[in-house]
Amino acid sequence: MELFEGINLYIQYVYLASAVLFIFGIKLLGSPATARRGNFLAALGMFIAIVATLVNEEVLNYEMIAIGIAIGAVIGAVLARTIKMTAMPQMVAIFNGVGGGASAVIAVSEFARISDGDISVEGYIKLTIMLGVLIGFVTLTGSLIAFAKLQDLMTTRPVTYPLQNIVSGLMFLAILGMIVYLVGFEFNIYVFYALVALSLILGIQLVIPIGGADMPVVISLLNSYSGVAAAAAGFALGNLALIVSGALVGAAGLILTNIMTKAMNRSLANVVFGAFGAVTSSGPVAVETRTARSVGAEDAAVMLAYARSVIFVPGYGLAVAQAQHQVRELADLLEGKGVRVKYAIHPVAGRMPGHMNVLLAEANVPYDELYDLDEINDDFRNTDVAVVIGANDVTNPAARDQPDSPVYGMPILNVDQAQHVIVLKRSMSPGFAGIDNDLFFKDNTRMLFGDARRSVTSLVSEVKGL
Repeated sequence: MELFEGINLYIQYVYLASAVLFIFGIKLLGSPATARRGNFLAALGMFIAIVATLVNEEVLNYEMIAIGIAIGAVIGAVLARTIKMTAMPQMVAIFNGVGGGASAVIAVSEFARISDGDISVEGYIKLTIMLGVLIGFVTLTGSLIAFAKLQDLMTTRPVTYPLQNIVSGLMFLAILGMIVYLVGFEFNIYVFYALVALSLILGIQLVIPIGGADMPVVISLLNSYSGVAAAAAGFALGNLALIVSGALVGAAGLILTNIMTKAMNRSLANVVFGAFGAVTSSGPVAVETRTARSVGAEDAAVMLAYARSVIFVPGYGLAVAQAQHQVRELADLLEGKGVRVKYAIHPVAGRMPGHMNVLLAEANVPYDELYDLDEINDDFRNTDVAVVIGANDVTNPAARDQPDSPVYGMPILNVDQAQHVIVLKRSMSPGFAGIDNDLFFKDNTRMLFGDARRSVTSLVSEVKGL
């Protein structure tokens, strides 16, 4: 027994060391230049925590654990190697769901262990079990809906019906009532089943009314949920590593969610309950009468080659076309001609936080050429050419100029203030917000229609010939 107590003490020290690695890892993830090192430190911390857990005397079946590790390692390696950059948000959503589901399963198993025997537990342990069930299963089903929306398995438009928010509120109150009953009175198996079922339904109910434009925020929020669920499971198990890592993930997810909502000039309540992107107008649909001016690759290449400064503005269309390597090649050619090149990154460009940073890092774009919205917005007015590649809502001047626009107040990249703007886009179709982009109709804007990869390749060829 003394030996086990000594081992447990050392395990707590190891968990503490793992927590320190988690904290340093998350800090380094804040910059593209140090993100890989931060990811390695965090992964090392998790590896150490897992090894420490496996030497715990309470672990009884190492064979099943080994099988689980092997299966998980194979799945993870295959996904990491084969997943497309455009599908990265979907994978993150699935990972959030799996994390929340795992925490919920732990909570269910603890409920079964306690309810089957004469085990006396503190009230806060019962409460963390119930919270683990609630948050874990909400995260699971909510993430599956987010995945389905991102993967176009269901409509990206908000799915709404009358009194939807009231129904969600009543469901949540019912769940709270069940938790109070189970914690304060008795562990009734049927009430517990109802809690599980309602938690699963609530996850669906909370995400279906959220439109595609808000998916970056939803992913961040679900990431936070998965961390909170893990922390709750840690309290239920008395596991320090789970508590600390879950709390860190939960806090990081909330901070990121706050950054995302500020970048969209919207409150979290408006994202969750606002059904952004829903068609609410019952009047006649406005017909667009403005004309966008197009440009060919040859003329666009001349504008770029003889410019003094160029800012590239990447968006989701760049990820779809997988044109990041061609963009890097074009930027290198322009820099070889003495052109100053920068990249403007909007916090919600793409379908998840940091999507564009990861995409450009894959093409080895220098980190010192990547600028956030606040750092670069004042530079557009002194820029000869801004090249927008697949970005839409984050460059729409209506967010700045039209109080009646659905995106009004959302911080945007002031692309229209550049001397010339070249927009690479397949068509004039709107972005996630479902509205036309006023940038396309500005006098200083020219549209280069077509697949972004082929268009940039054409620009590279033309610039080489100048």
